[in-house]
Amino acid sequence: MTVNRLGFGAMRIVGEGVWGEPTDAARSKAVLRKAVELGVNFIDTADAYGPDVSEQLIAAALSPYKAGVVIATKGGLTRQGPNRWLPVGRPEYLEQQVEKSLRNLKLERIDLWQLHRIDRKVPVEESLGVIARLQREGKIRHVGLSEVKPHEIDQARKVVEIVSVQNQYNIGDRKHDDVVDYCAKHNIAFIPWFPVAAGKLANPGGPLDSAAKKHGVTVGQLSLAWLLHRSPVVLPIPGTSSVEHLEENVAAGAVKLSDAEWAEIEAAAK
Repeated sequence: MTVNRLGFGAMRIVGEGVWGEPTDAARSKAVLRKAVELGVNFIDTADAYGPDVSEQLIAAALSPYKAGVVIATKGGLTRQGPNRWLPVGRPEYLEQQVEKSLRNLKLERIDLWQLHRIDRKVPVEESLGVIARLQREGKIRHVGLSEVKPHEIDQARKVVEIVSVQNQYNIGDRKHDDVVDYCAKHNIAFIPWFPVAAGKLANPGGPLDSAAKKHGVTVGQLSLAWLLHRSPVVLPIPGTSSVEHLEENVAAGAVKLSDAEWAEIEAAAK
């Protein structure tokens, strides 16, 4: 599948703490529709967002889906309340969640299903074994992973073909540089979540803030543009519940700096 390199992460369209309904469901659906209007054709969600709420909002806003729009979801994290997440990778649970996602999203096949976390209590071969079967049955097209290291990707690839990896990553948090390089080597999409740098780097007067002002862009746009520069396999998925912020994020695709300018920014960000 070919998608545009700036996707949309649908975690923030639900309630506070990624829990429950949003305060304004109409606004959330408007953001989803606007994203597709702006050319975004990769929407990333998860059964745990809400839970279920994000998937249901996506279906309400976008189904029947425009040709070429790819909906990716994840399974494997359970919810016990706002900001609480617990991995469960038992095969019967994951199969249940795939069936629920198909229903919530109003899909006959999930284009990209991702294991949200590896459950340390369950061998990954068991977790992904049922996913491989569901793929053979035509309920899943492609399979991805989330928050993994190269040796874990190698292990998973013995069970099922892996086309994407989704890890936390941005210019200020580069602990997964090795995973980006692994994905580039093996032609696997790398989907960074939390793609916009925060903290001291992005604060007023900080290195990213100064560089952003120099180039006439926002810190968020600079962060996203750096990810696009970092490797051709990187597919950022900035999320928002605001149309204005969405438009700002999409505009980051037009930010172009020279290699020397990026090197200067990377040095300042260390």
